[in-house]
Amino acid sequence: MKVTFLGTGTSVGVPRIACSCPVCRSDDPRNQRLRCSILLEHAGQTALVDTPPDLRTQALRQGLVRLDAVLFTHAHADHLHGLDDVRCFRFGRDAPVPCYGDAATIERIRHVFDYAFAADHASSVPRLELHVIDGPFPLLGRQVEPVTVFHGPLPILAFRLGSFAYVTDCSAIPPRSMEQLQGLDVLVLDALRHREHPTHFNVDQALEAIAALRPARAYLTHIAHDLEHVATNAALPPGVELACDGLTLEVD
Repeated sequence: MKVTFLGTGTSVGVPRIACSCPVCRSDDPRNQRLRCSILLEHAGQTALVDTPPDLRTQALRQGLVRLDAVLFTHAHADHLHGLDDVRCFRFGRDAPVPCYGDAATIERIRHVFDYAFAADHASSVPRLELHVIDGPFPLLGRQVEPVTVFHGPLPILAFRLGSFAYVTDCSAIPPRSMEQLQGLDVLVLDALRHREHPTHFNVDQALEAIAALRPARAYLTHIAHDLEHVATNAALPPGVELACDGLTLEVD
C-alpha cells in the first residue's frame, strides 16, 4: 500500500497568516505544511483520510484523478471543509463517493453540506454515500480497523490498515486502543509542538506513546510553526521523524 502525505500542518497551516517567525518565512519546502490529509493507494484504488480546506491544492499537486472513498477522523473544519471539492471526481461517473466516519461526523456532513443531498442541486454537487463506522470494514482490498482516540474531551477515530496506522489530532490513547496499535511497521502520530496543548500531543508526549507502542517507524504530523523541520528531526530518536507534505511511504 502506498501512503502519501498531502498535508502535515496544524489547523491554520504553515506558513501561518500574519506570522513572520523563521519557520513561516523559511524557504525549505518541508516547513510549508497544508492542512492534514493522507492519500492511500492500493490495488488500483484510492482513498483519502480527511478532506481539509486545502484539498483542491493537494489534489492538483498530487495529480489525483481518481477517488474511491473518503475516511474521516472527525468533523472539525480543518479535516472536513474541503469535501465539496470531491464533486470533481463525480464527473464522468455515476457512482457516489463512499464516505466513512463516526455518527457525529456523518451527521455534521449532512448539516454542513446539506445541499449535496437536495434533489434540486443534483447536477452540481458532490454525490456522497454516507456510512457510519461501527466496526472494521473492507476498503481498497484491505481491512480498515477504526481506533478510538481522544482529541481533548472529544472521541475521534484513528485508522489501522494492516501494519500501518494513522493517528492525528490526538491528546490521549485509551488502553484498549493502545492494544489495537501494537505490532505496527509504520505509525503516523500527532505532535503539534514542544509546549503542551489541551487537545494535541506535544513532541514529548508523542515520543512517550511511540516508546510504548514500539512501531518499526514513526512519523509525526499535524505540525505547527513551532517545529522547524531540520532542527526538530535532528533531536528525535532513531526511527522517528517529522513527516512533510509530499512524503510517500510504501507499507506492508
